[in-house]
Parts: sequence; structure tokens; C-alpha cells
Amino acid sequence: MTWRSLELPTALLLATVFTPLRTHAQQTPPNLKVDGVPALTAATLERTAPYENTRAAELLDFAAKGRSILIATRFGDVAQVHEVGGPGLDRRQLTFFREPILEAAVDPTRADEGFYFLMDTGGNEAFQIYWLDRRRGQRQLLSDGKSRNETLLVSNAGGQLAFASTRRNGKDFDIYTLSGGQAATTKLIASVTGKYAPTSWSRDDKFLLLQNFVSVNESHLYTLEVATGKLTELNPAPTKQIAYTAPVWSQAKGRPAGVYFASDEDREFLTLTYLELASGKKTLLTPQLQWDVSAIAVSPKGDWLAYTANEGGTDQLYLAPTQAGPTWKQATKIPVPIGVIGRLTFDHTGTRLGFSMSTADSTADVYVLDVATRKLQRWTESETGGLDRTRFVAPQLVQYKSFDGRMIPAWLYKPKQPARAKTPVVINIHGGPESQSKASFSAQTQYWVNELGVAVLVPNVRGSSGYGKSYLLLDNGKRREDSVADIGALLDWIGTQPELDSSRIGVIGGSYGGYMVLAALTHYSDRLRCGVDVVGISNFVSFLERTEAYRRDLRRQEYGDERDPDMRAHLLSIAPLTQASKIKRPLFVAQGLNDPRVPANESEQIVSTVRKQQIPVWYVLASDEGHGFQKKPNRDYLLRATSQFFEQHLLP
Repeated sequence: MTWRSLELPTALLLATVFTPLRTHAQQTPPNLKVDGVPALTAATLERTAPYENTRAAELLDFAAKGRSILIATRFGDVAQVHEVGGPGLDRRQLTFFREPILEAAVDPTRADEGFYFLMDTGGNEAFQIYWLDRRRGQRQLLSDGKSRNETLLVSNAGGQLAFASTRRNGKDFDIYTLSGGQAATTKLIASVTGKYAPTSWSRDDKFLLLQNFVSVNESHLYTLEVATGKLTELNPAPTKQIAYTAPVWSQAKGRPAGVYFASDEDREFLTLTYLELASGKKTLLTPQLQWDVSAIAVSPKGDWLAYTANEGGTDQLYLAPTQAGPTWKQATKIPVPIGVIGRLTFDHTGTRLGFSMSTADSTADVYVLDVATRKLQRWTESETGGLDRTRFVAPQLVQYKSFDGRMIPAWLYKPKQPARAKTPVVINIHGGPESQSKASFSAQTQYWVNELGVAVLVPNVRGSSGYGKSYLLLDNGKRREDSVADIGALLDWIGTQPELDSSRIGVIGGSYGGYMVLAALTHYSDRLRCGVDVVGISNFVSFLERTEAYRRDLRRQEYGDERDPDMRAHLLSIAPLTQASKIKRPLFVAQGLNDPRVPANESEQIVSTVRKQQIPVWYVLASDEGHGFQKKPNRDYLLRATSQFFEQHLLP
């Protein structure tokens, strides 16, 4: 899971922080059900306030001719679309909704009129497609209002929008096009089985490139002829399991000539590859990189290729000309801050390359590279709540040996001026499980390090992406608890570090990371002080039976198929709910009521079971959230409550 850092007005915020609060209810947002959580202290409210008011900016798209950019940033409770006219210029807010905007796309033929965007309701992830009429400030619903819609992809010439939707049966992601402006006409062009997504229009807009995502280690590529609906698989390999990422057309003139993608075919890492359609010849473009290529962008005329490489949790940016056929020797490494890059996008003229970037000491902001001059400009500079950036702590990359001799990477954030001879530790475990913790900004982490004086360890246990496909597969199926053993090995490692306090360790995680928290508490309660589970899985069988139908088969690929009696018995045996009697430490659980991925039942049942053992349990349920908290009042409360939980159960 990605916790999106997607604002109460200043006057209200000041009143909240500095006015004594007489009742617990006054501290709690109205859509939160709070059970077992004590009243928050005035000290906690005051200390967290600056960290709650950090902002981030994410690139959404360029306006026509690159005159301006659309970004997602938050000035109210959730991220909305803003326009920025140039480097350092003011942000002009364009949308004013109660729900966060996930994605926006500009049609170059109608850029001055408006744009498409995706938005759900209450975190239910049933994203709907809207058109925002910029002249009237009004939105128009273009989808059916109930299905899940993904991947807004505007044709090169404009006038057509491709997207994937579950509207036919609620499970399979068919491919549609939408055309006709406000009097939009939607057309089903490919009825499929499974999860498909359009990734790129050919230069002549006659073909779409599709990716069929089976699992993190298996996907398939297809071309789709828009006029006829004809699907043709690219690089079919029936005896191999291949992962692809970021497939895009080469955008050569005339009939589509080739495709760029990153693939782990016959290799450990996702390697940038060019596939020539006519001959089927594949050329490896980054054979020297022993890291994954994670994002690819091609300019509209096909003359420039940009890509990022994930080098151990930090992203490097490369730019290469394509006229003579790109090779890794032609690629220029663009100097960028050490951090994480996202939303790699060329403007409609191909002269500018935009992206979002977050570093350990800076929230995500938008940068634009002039392709010809290589001049890099920072277009936004998001606030850090009035905090001095020099106080932020950059992580140190460490490795520790696990039970089988394998080295596990982790990021370690340590207080610059430790308040104690030995520093308490919070272990923060990412979700996914096929995700990766990277060296990006986290206000939560910086608060714990700077204000609570704890060290934060962020491991990438086996099953994490970014370290090769063998590492990625090490936790699948019946090897699930091997990743839990990696946490046990981390506890051993903490015990060998003279500055860390092995008697005061807490653990936190979201989604699959929440499962890891619960599993760690069942295995290592005697070595932990407390745990915080955010939207976590407590029983793989009930989770698989209740997660949304459109993602159920995908999760079975990772965890195992609960319909198989042998696997069902195994999943039940390792479920934290089954092992809950072994949890002996205080537990904090947070859950969104509308979560389509990990349904609220997963939290409700672990809370109920652990409480029967007379173990302290704090529980927060948000009626207007889904898979993680996105609305600022809810996020603020969760940061305050979690921090107070650690103060009470970890620090003494």
C-alpha cells in the first residue's frame, strides 16, 4: 500500500491546537469511530501540528504546448487539481471537491476548455471519469457511476480517451474509448478476462498497447487495433513467466514500428528493451544495469526516450536520443537530487520532460527538464509546515543477515541528537507485499525521529520489489512466514547495535504491512513493546473471500488459493487471527470502512479477539475512508493518536 500524502483552514487549525479541548469528542473528526483511545494530550496536538501541515505536489499532466502544468496538491482536506504557469509561480486551484483527485488528463484539442479526471467516493476505489468544464467550473460524469475505471489515456491527436473499466461484470477490466467532448460517446473495443490496462497510443492513434497484469512476476503485452478490436500478443512465451513494466510505443512515423518496455525475460532485473514489430527482434538497451528500470516515457515524435532506474531505493534519471536507435551508451544520466521519481511525462511538444520527485528531506515536488539544454527547473516548492528542512533526517542504508544467510536491506533514520543513551526503535513495514520502501519524504517518520527521539527502521523484507525477481518470489505461497522471520532477524540485529534499545521496539505497518505487524506480535511479543496495524490482513482466507472480485485472482497468485483445501488449511494455520492468543502487547488498529482491498471485517475480528484476552487495544474506524486515510482531519488524528500510543507504550 502507498500511504498517499495527498488542510483545515489556518484559523481553525490554530484554534484546534491552542484552544484547550474539553472532551474527547471535540478532538475527533466526526467520521471517525474511536474505541479505546484515550483523550489526546495538548502537548501531542501542539507538537504534531507543523508536521500535519506539510504538503506535496504531484505532476498530473502538461497543458497544451507546455504552457503550464496540472498538479495534485492539498490546500483543503484532500488533494485537488491546481494549475502552475511556470517555475515558482502561484498554484491556481481548479477543483474543489470533498474527495481526492487520483488522476487527470489533458486533451490537446480542448486544453483551454477543461480536462478529464478520476475520483472515487469515501475511499471505495470505484473511480469515476469526469470532465471538468473550466469555463463554468462544473464537472460532468462520463462513466456509469458504479464501476471501477482506470488509466486515462488521451490519443495523440486528441479527441479520444482510452480507459479500462469493470462496468461489464464488475470483475474484468475491458478496454473502452470515449469521444465526442461533453456529448461523450463510450465504446467497448475489447472484452477481456482479467486485468488489462491501456498504456500507450500509437502515433497514428490506430493502435493501443495493452498490458495484461496477472501477478507481479507475470504479465503479457498486446496490441489492440482500435477500429476492429483485434488483439495480438507481443513476444508470446508460453513456457516462460515474464514480468513487464511501462510499455510504450516507439512513436516512429507511419505504421507502428516498435515498442519499448522493461522486462525480466531471462534476466534477474527489469531491463529496458526495444521490440521491433516486423521482425520480432528484441534489443536490450540497459544490459549494464543491475537494477530495475521502473518508468519509461517517449516524446510525441519518438525522438527522445527517458527512463528511470531504481537503484536500491533511489531513482536515477536517463535521457537518450532515438534517431540512430537508442543504446545505453547514448543515454545521458541527468543529475537530480537523491530521491524517488514519479509521473515521468513529456509535454505535447516533446521539448520538456516533467516528473515529480521526493527526497528524504523534501516533500514531493514537480520538476521540468528542458530536453535540448538539459536545464532542470523546480516548478513547485511545497511547504513543510514551517519546519526547518535542515532538521530533517536522511536515512542510512543498512543490511542485516536473516535466518538463511540472506542479506536484507533496510533504511535507518536516527535522531541527530539522541535524547537517550539508547534509542527506542519503531520498525515500519511496507505493504504490497510486492512494494518497496524508498528514500522519500515522510512527515510521520520525521516527527517520530525529531520529536519522540526514536530511531525508525524501514526494512525491505523478502518479497519486496527492486532487488530482482528471485528476491521478489521468496515469500510466495507457503513461504509467507519467511518474511516474518526477516523481522525476527531484524530484532536480533537491533540487539547488536550499541545505540539502539532492543528492550523498546514497536512495529507499524499498513495493508500487508499490517499483517506483518500482527504476525510479528504473534511470534515475537516477548521482544516487542507494541504494534500498530493500519488496514491489515488478519486472516488470509476471509480476506481472499471478501476482497473485491476484480483483484481476488491477483492476490491468490501471491498468497495462495484459499479454494484449495491444503492451501486453505495452511493459510488458516498462519493467520494472526488463529494465533491471536500469542499477542501479549498493546495493539492499535486503524481501518477505513469502505476499503475494497482489505475489508473492515479484517480489523473488526482481530480487535474483538485480542480484547477478549484483556490486552489493551485502541481502534479507529473511518466511515469516509478506504484503504488508508487520505482526508486531512482523519490523517491528522491518526498521526496524533499513533504518536501518543508510542509515547505511552514504547517510550517509558
